[in-house]
Amino acid sequence: MSNPPNKHISVLLNESIEALNINPSGIYVDATFGRGGHSREILQHLNPEGLLIGIDRDLTAEAYAHEHFAKYPNFKFVRGEMGNMLSLIRELGIEHVDGILMDIGVSSPQLDEAKRGFSFMKEGPLDMRMDQAASVSAEDWIAETEVEAMAHAFKAYGEERFSGRVARAIDEYRQEKRITSTLELAEIVSNAMPFKEGRIHPATRVFQAIRIAVNGELDQLESALSHAVELLGPEGRLAVISFHSLEDRIVKHFMREQSTVKDLYPDLPVLISAGDAALKVIGKPIKASDEECRENVRSRSAILRVAKRVL
Repeated sequence: MSNPPNKHISVLLNESIEALNINPSGIYVDATFGRGGHSREILQHLNPEGLLIGIDRDLTAEAYAHEHFAKYPNFKFVRGEMGNMLSLIRELGIEHVDGILMDIGVSSPQLDEAKRGFSFMKEGPLDMRMDQAASVSAEDWIAETEVEAMAHAFKAYGEERFSGRVARAIDEYRQEKRITSTLELAEIVSNAMPFKEGRIHPATRVFQAIRIAVNGELDQLESALSHAVELLGPEGRLAVISFHSLEDRIVKHFMREQSTVKDLYPDLPVLISAGDAALKVIGKPIKASDEECRENVRSRSAILRVAKRVL
Protein backbone atom coordinates (compact mmCIF):
# COMPACT_ATOMS: atom_id res chain seq x y z
CA MET A 1 0.00 0.00 0.00
CA SER A 2 1.32 3.44 -0.88
CA ASN A 3 1.63 6.17 1.75
CA PRO A 4 -0.98 8.91 1.98
CA PRO A 5 -0.02 12.04 0.03
CA ASN A 6 0.15 14.27 3.10
CA LYS A 7 2.64 12.03 4.91
CA HIS A 8 6.22 13.31 4.79
CA ILE A 9 8.57 10.69 3.36
CA SER A 10 12.29 11.33 3.03
CA VAL A 11 13.46 10.53 -0.48
CA LEU A 12 16.48 8.24 -1.00
CA LEU A 13 16.91 8.05 2.77
CA ASN A 14 19.12 4.96 3.03
CA GLU A 15 21.11 5.93 -0.05
CA SER A 16 21.79 9.39 1.41
CA ILE A 17 23.04 7.99 4.70
CA GLU A 18 25.33 5.57 2.90
CA ALA A 19 26.59 8.39 0.67
CA LEU A 20 27.60 10.49 3.69
CA ASN A 21 29.82 7.65 5.00
CA ILE A 22 29.12 8.90 8.52
CA ASN A 23 31.85 9.14 11.14
CA PRO A 24 29.99 8.74 14.47
CA SER A 25 32.04 11.55 16.03
CA GLY A 26 31.85 13.83 13.00
CA ILE A 27 30.08 17.11 12.25
CA TYR A 28 27.33 17.04 9.62
CA VAL A 29 25.00 19.56 7.99
CA ASP A 30 21.48 18.97 6.73
CA ALA A 31 21.21 22.12 4.64
CA THR A 32 17.51 21.57 3.85
CA PHE A 33 16.02 20.36 7.15
CA GLY A 34 12.33 20.37 6.13
CA ARG A 35 10.62 17.97 8.52
CA GLY A 36 13.86 16.37 9.62
CA GLY A 37 13.53 12.96 8.01
CA HIS A 38 17.13 12.83 6.86
CA SER A 39 18.32 14.57 10.03
CA ARG A 40 16.65 12.02 12.28
CA GLU A 41 18.40 9.18 10.47
CA ILE A 42 21.79 10.94 10.53
CA LEU A 43 21.46 11.37 14.29
CA GLN A 44 20.97 7.63 14.68
CA HIS A 45 24.48 7.18 13.30
CA LEU A 46 26.18 9.75 15.56
CA ASN A 47 27.58 9.21 19.04
CA PRO A 48 27.45 11.89 21.80
CA GLU A 49 30.62 13.50 20.40
CA GLY A 50 29.05 13.94 16.96
CA LEU A 51 27.05 16.98 15.88
CA LEU A 52 24.34 17.61 13.31
CA ILE A 53 23.38 21.12 12.20
CA GLY A 54 20.03 21.55 10.48
CA ILE A 55 19.44 24.60 8.29
CA ASP A 56 16.15 25.85 6.86
CA ARG A 57 14.61 29.22 6.03
CA ASP A 58 11.04 28.00 6.60
CA LEU A 59 9.47 29.21 9.87
CA THR A 60 7.37 26.04 10.05
CA ALA A 61 10.50 23.90 9.76
CA GLU A 62 12.07 25.91 12.58
CA ALA A 63 9.04 25.34 14.82
CA TYR A 64 9.06 21.64 13.98
CA ALA A 65 12.75 21.33 14.83
CA HIS A 66 12.31 23.01 18.21
CA GLU A 67 9.32 20.82 19.04
CA HIS A 68 10.54 17.44 17.83
CA PHE A 69 14.35 17.61 17.99
CA ALA A 70 14.90 19.24 21.39
CA LYS A 71 15.55 15.75 22.79
CA TYR A 72 18.73 15.43 20.72
CA PRO A 73 21.65 17.05 22.61
CA ASN A 74 23.91 16.79 19.55
CA PHE A 75 21.52 18.57 17.18
CA LYS A 76 21.42 22.30 16.49
CA PHE A 77 18.92 24.09 14.26
CA VAL A 78 19.88 27.30 12.46
CA ARG A 79 17.26 29.31 10.61
CA GLY A 80 18.63 30.74 7.40
CA GLU A 81 19.19 30.20 3.70
CA MET A 82 21.37 27.35 2.52
CA GLY A 83 22.99 29.86 0.20
CA ASN A 84 24.42 31.50 3.34
CA MET A 85 25.63 28.18 4.72
CA LEU A 86 29.26 29.21 5.06
CA SER A 87 28.59 32.18 7.31
CA LEU A 88 25.89 30.31 9.27
CA ILE A 89 28.30 27.48 10.11
CA ARG A 90 31.27 29.75 10.77
CA GLU A 91 29.13 31.79 13.20
CA LEU A 92 28.90 28.61 15.28
CA GLY A 93 32.70 28.56 15.52
CA ILE A 94 33.02 25.60 13.15
CA GLU A 95 35.65 25.69 10.41
CA HIS A 96 35.09 22.35 8.72
CA VAL A 97 32.47 19.61 8.63
CA ASP A 98 32.53 15.93 7.67
CA GLY A 99 29.46 15.86 5.45
CA ILE A 100 26.74 18.00 3.90
CA LEU A 101 23.35 16.84 2.64
CA MET A 102 21.12 18.95 0.38
CA ASP A 103 17.60 17.81 -0.55
CA ILE A 104 16.74 20.50 -3.08
CA GLY A 105 13.36 21.99 -3.96
CA VAL A 106 9.95 22.22 -2.34
CA SER A 107 9.27 19.91 0.62
CA SER A 108 6.24 17.67 0.88
CA PRO A 109 4.68 19.66 3.77
CA GLN A 110 5.05 22.89 1.82
CA LEU A 111 3.39 21.31 -1.21
CA ASP A 112 0.62 19.64 0.77
CA GLU A 113 -0.46 22.68 2.79
CA ALA A 114 -2.87 24.66 0.61
CA LYS A 115 -2.26 27.86 2.58
CA ARG A 116 1.38 27.89 1.45
CA GLY A 117 0.25 28.35 -2.17
CA PHE A 118 2.70 25.96 -3.83
CA SER A 119 0.16 23.59 -5.37
CA PHE A 120 -1.95 24.17 -8.47
CA MET A 121 -4.25 21.36 -7.32
CA LYS A 122 -5.51 23.06 -4.14
CA GLU A 123 -7.22 26.37 -3.54
CA GLY A 124 -4.95 28.67 -1.59
CA PRO A 125 -3.34 32.12 -1.56
CA LEU A 126 -0.75 32.69 -4.26
CA ASP A 127 2.21 32.69 -1.89
CA MET A 128 4.99 30.12 -2.61
CA ARG A 129 7.49 31.73 -0.21
CA MET A 130 9.79 29.19 1.41
CA ASP A 131 10.69 31.92 3.89
CA GLN A 132 7.38 33.31 5.11
CA ALA A 133 9.17 36.49 6.20
CA ALA A 134 10.35 37.25 2.64
CA SER A 135 8.89 40.40 1.13
CA VAL A 136 7.82 39.16 -2.33
CA SER A 137 5.17 36.47 -2.71
CA ALA A 138 4.08 34.75 -5.91
CA GLU A 139 1.08 37.10 -6.01
CA ASP A 140 3.43 40.09 -5.91
CA TRP A 141 5.71 38.57 -8.55
CA ILE A 142 2.80 37.91 -10.91
CA ALA A 143 1.46 41.43 -10.40
CA GLU A 144 4.75 43.27 -10.84
CA THR A 145 6.85 41.31 -13.35
CA GLU A 146 6.98 42.61 -16.91
CA VAL A 147 5.60 40.34 -19.62
CA GLU A 148 8.95 39.66 -21.28
CA ALA A 149 10.64 38.91 -17.96
CA MET A 150 7.77 36.65 -17.00
CA ALA A 151 8.01 34.74 -20.28
CA HIS A 152 11.76 34.40 -19.83
CA ALA A 153 11.28 32.94 -16.34
CA PHE A 154 8.68 30.45 -17.58
CA LYS A 155 11.10 29.33 -20.29
CA ALA A 156 14.30 29.33 -18.22
CA TYR A 157 12.98 27.94 -14.94
CA GLY A 158 10.02 25.89 -16.12
CA GLU A 159 11.16 24.90 -19.60
CA GLU A 160 7.67 25.89 -20.73
CA ARG A 161 7.55 26.03 -24.53
CA PHE A 162 4.42 28.22 -24.56
CA SER A 163 6.01 30.72 -22.16
CA GLY A 164 5.18 33.83 -24.20
CA ARG A 165 1.61 32.77 -24.75
CA VAL A 166 1.10 32.11 -21.03
CA ALA A 167 2.75 35.38 -19.99
CA ARG A 168 0.50 37.37 -22.33
CA ALA A 169 -2.60 35.58 -21.01
CA ILE A 170 -1.62 36.43 -17.44
CA ASP A 171 -0.96 40.04 -18.40
CA GLU A 172 -4.34 40.35 -20.10
CA TYR A 173 -6.12 38.92 -17.07
CA ARG A 174 -4.25 41.06 -14.51
CA GLN A 175 -5.22 44.24 -16.36
CA GLU A 176 -8.75 43.60 -15.11
CA LYS A 177 -8.15 41.88 -11.79
CA ARG A 178 -5.24 41.06 -9.47
CA ILE A 179 -4.51 37.34 -9.45
CA THR A 180 -4.62 36.13 -5.84
CA SER A 181 -5.24 32.38 -5.72
CA THR A 182 -3.55 29.21 -6.93
CA LEU A 183 -6.56 27.77 -8.75
CA GLU A 184 -7.23 31.13 -10.38
CA LEU A 185 -3.71 31.20 -11.83
CA ALA A 186 -3.84 27.51 -12.77
CA GLU A 187 -7.02 28.12 -14.77
CA ILE A 188 -5.49 31.08 -16.60
CA VAL A 189 -2.46 28.99 -17.53
CA SER A 190 -4.59 26.02 -18.60
CA ASN A 191 -6.79 28.18 -20.80
CA ALA A 192 -3.72 29.68 -22.47
CA MET A 193 -2.40 26.31 -23.61
CA PRO A 194 -3.17 25.39 -27.23
CA PHE A 195 -3.41 21.73 -26.23
CA LYS A 196 -2.89 19.48 -23.21
CA GLU A 197 0.17 17.22 -22.89
CA GLY A 198 -0.62 13.75 -21.58
CA ARG A 199 -1.03 13.42 -17.83
CA ILE A 200 1.04 16.49 -16.99
CA HIS A 201 -1.09 19.31 -15.58
CA PRO A 202 -0.86 22.37 -17.87
CA ALA A 203 0.25 24.59 -14.96
CA THR A 204 3.07 22.32 -13.73
CA ARG A 205 5.98 24.07 -15.43
CA VAL A 206 4.68 27.59 -14.85
CA PHE A 207 4.16 27.02 -11.11
CA GLN A 208 7.66 25.54 -10.88
CA ALA A 209 9.11 28.57 -12.64
CA ILE A 210 7.32 31.06 -10.39
CA ARG A 211 8.38 29.16 -7.27
CA ILE A 212 12.03 29.13 -8.37
CA ALA A 213 11.92 32.84 -9.22
CA VAL A 214 10.22 33.89 -5.98
CA ASN A 215 12.65 31.92 -3.82
CA GLY A 216 15.82 32.41 -5.89
CA GLU A 217 16.29 28.65 -5.73
CA LEU A 218 18.94 28.20 -8.40
CA ASP A 219 21.06 31.03 -7.02
CA GLN A 220 20.72 29.47 -3.57
CA LEU A 221 21.86 26.12 -4.92
CA GLU A 222 24.89 27.52 -6.72
CA SER A 223 25.94 29.47 -3.63
CA ALA A 224 25.43 26.46 -1.33
CA LEU A 225 27.52 24.21 -3.56
CA SER A 226 30.35 26.72 -3.55
CA HIS A 227 30.15 27.05 0.24
CA ALA A 228 30.15 23.27 0.64
CA VAL A 229 33.60 22.99 -0.94
CA GLU A 230 34.97 25.51 1.55
CA LEU A 231 33.30 23.87 4.53
CA LEU A 232 34.15 20.23 3.88
CA GLY A 233 37.22 18.84 5.54
CA PRO A 234 39.46 16.21 3.88
CA GLU A 235 37.40 13.17 2.77
CA GLY A 236 34.22 15.05 3.71
CA ARG A 237 31.17 14.01 1.68
CA LEU A 238 28.70 16.14 -0.28
CA ALA A 239 25.38 14.48 -1.13
CA VAL A 240 22.81 16.38 -3.21
CA ILE A 241 19.31 15.23 -4.14
CA SER A 242 17.63 17.11 -6.99
CA PHE A 243 14.20 16.70 -8.52
CA HIS A 244 14.28 18.35 -11.93
CA SER A 245 16.72 18.85 -14.76
CA LEU A 246 17.61 22.47 -13.95
CA GLU A 247 18.82 21.58 -10.45
CA ASP A 248 20.52 18.37 -11.51
CA ARG A 249 22.33 20.11 -14.36
CA ILE A 250 23.80 22.65 -11.92
CA VAL A 251 24.89 19.93 -9.50
CA LYS A 252 26.36 17.73 -12.24
CA HIS A 253 28.34 20.54 -13.84
CA PHE A 254 29.57 21.82 -10.47
CA MET A 255 30.83 18.42 -9.35
CA ARG A 256 32.41 17.78 -12.73
CA GLU A 257 34.18 21.15 -12.71
CA GLN A 258 35.39 20.79 -9.13
CA SER A 259 36.70 17.28 -9.79
CA THR A 260 38.72 18.31 -12.86
CA VAL A 261 42.27 19.63 -12.73
CA LYS A 262 42.20 22.93 -14.63
CA ASP A 263 44.79 23.35 -17.39
CA LEU A 264 45.78 27.03 -17.36
CA TYR A 265 47.57 26.78 -20.71
CA PRO A 266 45.83 24.10 -22.82
CA ASP A 267 47.93 24.96 -25.89
CA LEU A 268 51.17 23.94 -24.17
CA PRO A 269 52.38 20.30 -24.31
CA VAL A 270 52.92 20.28 -20.51
CA LEU A 271 50.07 20.55 -18.01
CA ILE A 272 50.27 23.70 -15.91
CA SER A 273 47.40 23.66 -13.45
CA ALA A 274 45.99 25.99 -10.82
CA GLY A 275 46.22 23.16 -8.30
CA ASP A 276 44.61 19.85 -7.56
CA ALA A 277 40.90 19.23 -7.99
CA ALA A 278 38.82 20.00 -4.90
CA LEU A 279 36.33 17.14 -5.24
CA LYS A 280 36.16 13.57 -6.44
CA VAL A 281 32.85 12.27 -7.77
CA ILE A 282 31.76 9.10 -5.96
CA GLY A 283 29.93 6.53 -8.06
CA LYS A 284 27.17 7.13 -10.57
CA PRO A 285 23.99 9.18 -10.04
CA ILE A 286 21.55 7.27 -7.82
CA LYS A 287 17.82 7.03 -8.47
CA ALA A 288 15.05 5.69 -6.28
CA SER A 289 14.26 1.99 -6.47
CA ASP A 290 11.06 0.74 -8.07
CA GLU A 291 9.75 -0.07 -4.60
CA GLU A 292 10.38 3.45 -3.31
CA CYS A 293 8.77 4.95 -6.40
CA ARG A 294 5.67 2.86 -5.74
CA GLU A 295 5.59 3.98 -2.11
CA ASN A 296 6.33 7.63 -2.80
CA VAL A 297 5.48 9.04 -6.23
CA ARG A 298 7.59 12.15 -5.60
CA SER A 299 10.75 10.06 -5.54
CA ARG A 300 10.41 9.15 -9.23
CA SER A 301 12.33 12.18 -10.46
CA ALA A 302 14.90 12.26 -7.63
CA ILE A 303 18.60 11.99 -8.46
CA LEU A 304 21.33 11.74 -5.82
CA ARG A 305 24.86 12.82 -6.72
CA VAL A 306 27.78 12.32 -4.36
CA ALA A 307 31.30 13.73 -4.15
CA LYS A 308 34.04 13.92 -1.53
CA ARG A 309 36.61 16.57 -0.66
CA VAL A 310 40.08 15.46 -1.67
CA LEU A 311 42.27 18.26 -0.36
